[in-house]
Amino acid sequence: MSPLVLSVLVSLASAVAYAAGAITQERVAASGTAPAYAPLRHPAWWLAVFLTGAGALLHVVALAYGPLSVVQPLGALTIVFALPMAALLVGRRAGAGAWRGAFLATAGLAGLLALTGPAGGRSLGDGTGPLLAGVSAGTVALLFLMARGARRRVGRGVLLAAAAGVAFGAASVFTKAVAVAWVPWAPLAEWPGVLAVGVLAVAGLLLSQASYRGAGLAAPLATVTVVNPAVAAAVGVGLFGEQFRFRAPGTVLALGCAAVAAAGLVRLTSVSAGSGAGPGPGVSEGDAARPQVGEGVDVGAVARTGADLEVQVRS
Repeated sequence: MSPLVLSVLVSLASAVAYAAGAITQERVAASGTAPAYAPLRHPAWWLAVFLTGAGALLHVVALAYGPLSVVQPLGALTIVFALPMAALLVGRRAGAGAWRGAFLATAGLAGLLALTGPAGGRSLGDGTGPLLAGVSAGTVALLFLMARGARRRVGRGVLLAAAAGVAFGAASVFTKAVAVAWVPWAPLAEWPGVLAVGVLAVAGLLLSQASYRGAGLAAPLATVTVVNPAVAAAVGVGLFGEQFRFRAPGTVLALGCAAVAAAGLVRLTSVSAGSGAGPGPGVSEGDAARPQVGEGVDVGAVARTGADLEVQVRS
C-alpha cells in the first residue's frame, strides 16, 4: 500500500471519529441533564472526548504519510459523514436543506484548503507566539460574549462553535510550531507553546460541547469544521508568509470558496432555526415544532361543568 493511499484511508477514519465524537456530544447536550460546558459526570461525554482525541491522533498520522493538500480537504468530510451516521445511530434524519448546506460548506472548505500553499515549516518567533495567543483569546472571548447575548438557540450555538473553531485552529498552529522547534536535547524549551496548545484545545472542546445545546448537530459541527482550518490557513498566510496557489487567480478562487462555505453555513443555520433544532431525547425533528411541556401552551377553564374534570388546551 502506497503512503498516499494510507494517508487517505487514515484521513477518512479520522473524519469518522470526529463525526462520531460530535454526535455523542450533541446527544449529551440534548439530554438536558448535564452542564452545558463540562459534563464531567456524564459517561458519554468522556466517550466523545476519546473519539475526538482519536480523530486528532489519526489526523496527525495522516499528515505524516500524505501531503497537507490531500489530508486537510479530506478532513472537511466530517460533516458529510456525521449526517448519515446520526440518522443511523440516533435516528436524527437531516432534510434536503441540511444536506445542501453541508455539501456547500464542505465543498467551499475543501476548495479553500486545496488552494492553500504548502506549510512553511516555520516556528513562532519574534513575539508572534504571544501575539497569536492574545488575538486568539480575544476573538474567542468576543464570540463567547456575543453568544451569551444571542436570543436564538441556533445563533448562540453557531457563535459558540465559531469560538471553538478559532481555539482549535490556533491550537493547530501552535502544535505545528512546537513540532518544528522541538529538539530532543531540550524537551522543555517549548513549554509556552505546549501550554498554549493545552489551554486552547480544552477551551475548544468545552465550547464545542456547549454549542450543541439547543442548536442541533449540523450547524455547530459545520461551523467548527469550517472555522478551524480556515483560521489555521489565515494564520499561515498572515504570520508565516504562506500564499495561495496560482498567486492572484488562486487568491480570487480562495475568496470564492470561502464565500461558498459561508453560504453553506448560513443555509445550515437557517434550516436549523426553522426546524426547531435541538429537540430532546425521543423527540423527532418533526415533533419539535409541536408545543412541548411548558412551551406555548394556554390552559383555560371549560365553560360547562360535569362530573369529570375537563381541560381544554389551546396552542
